[in-house]
Amino acid sequence: MAETEVEGGVVVYELLGPEDGEVVTVTPGGRFGKDYPGVRDFAEALARGGKRVLIWDRPNTGASDVQLYGRSESHMRAATLAGVVERLDLGPVVALGGSGGARDSIVFAIEYPELVRKLVVWSIVGGAFSSMSLASVYVLDEIRAVRRGGIDGILALRGRAGNWSDLVAANPRNRRRLLELGAEEFERVMWRWFEAYVPKANEAIPGVADHEIRGIRVPTLVVRGGEEDIDHPKRTSFEVHALIKGSRLIDPPWPEDAWERAQEARDAGRGSIFDPWMEAVPTFLDFIDEPSTPNEPNGTSR
Repeated sequence: MAETEVEGGVVVYELLGPEDGEVVTVTPGGRFGKDYPGVRDFAEALARGGKRVLIWDRPNTGASDVQLYGRSESHMRAATLAGVVERLDLGPVVALGGSGGARDSIVFAIEYPELVRKLVVWSIVGGAFSSMSLASVYVLDEIRAVRRGGIDGILALRGRAGNWSDLVAANPRNRRRLLELGAEEFERVMWRWFEAYVPKANEAIPGVADHEIRGIRVPTLVVRGGEEDIDHPKRTSFEVHALIKGSRLIDPPWPEDAWERAQEARDAGRGSIFDPWMEAVPTFLDFIDEPSTPNEPNGTSR
C-alpha cells in the first residue's frame, strides 16, 4: 500500500501484478474502497492475466482523505484518478469501472482523454429510479444531518453507502478535515452534488451530459444491464452504447439476476455485491488485449 497527494488530499493506492504489465485501473461503486470484499479478488485476477492493476481508495472511501470539491462526486474522483495516474506516470491506462465506478470512469475518459487507452464499464446507473435512489444514498441524508447537527451530525450518520465515522476510524486526519471544512461548506457541496442526481432528459447517466459522452473516442466495452436490475437498468447500458461511437455492447458475463442475488448473499453474510465481477475477467482481458480500433461503427456482440 502506498499514498500520494492530489488536490490537497492524500490518496491511498496499490499496484498489483507485473511491473511491465499494461496498466489497468479498477474503480468500484458506492463509497467502497479497494479493500471492500470482491474488489481485490477481481483486481488480482486481472493481475494474474499479466496486467499492472491500480486499485485505490477514492476520496471519501477507505483510508484516503475526505475531499469535497468538483461539479459532482464523480467529477472529483475522475480528477483524483487523473492526478494519481499522472504522478505515477502510468498513462495511458485501461479504465475499468462498475456501478458508481462506471460513472467515475466515464467522466475520467471525458475529462482526461490523453490518459485513457480503453474503457470498460458495467452496471451503469441511469434513469429516474436509480438516479433518485443514489440521491437518497449519497446526499439527502447528509443534507438533513448537517443542517440539524453540523459536522457532528455527519459523523453520527449511519448511511447505506458507508459511514463518515468509518472514514475517520480508517484515517484520523479526516475528523480535522471535516471540521476545518465546516458545516456551511459541506452543505453547499452536497447541494451541488445533489443536482447531478436530478433526472434530466439530456443525461443518460447522472450528472453527465449526453454530448460529453459522445466525445469519448477510445475503444469502449459496455456490459448490458441485467433484465431485472433496477439499480443499473438495461436501458441505460443501451443509451451509453449508442452515445459512444465505436463502442461494443455485450451481454453480461454473469446471470441476468446477479445483482439481486449478490445483494441477498451480502445481506446474509455469504458474499459481496462485487463477487459476480470475477465471471467477467476472461472477457475483459480479451478486450484489453485486442488491437485498438477506435471510431468504428457501433456494433453489438452477443
